[in-house]
Amino acid sequence: MSEKTETEISSLSFEAALSELEKIVAKLESGEAPLQESIAIYERGEALKAHCESQLKAAETRIEKITLSKAGEPTGTAPLDE
Repeated sequence: MSEKTETEISSLSFEAALSELEKIVAKLESGEAPLQESIAIYERGEALKAHCESQLKAAETRIEKITLSKAGEPTGTAPLDE
């Protein structure tokens, strides 16, 4: 994959990348694309998938859970995966 394509994909929002990935999957599943086009869009799909996974992982590390006292009162926050 070209550096330009990687830069373009890295600038996509999660939602835009996921939408494009869904379109690629539908096109591949339909069997309508010629072999060479199928290979090219499959490779783009792999890059989009990696981009989405990266964004999900980044979001996951930012999520915190609310910690509660024994009485059930909020006492603060802690990382989700302690």
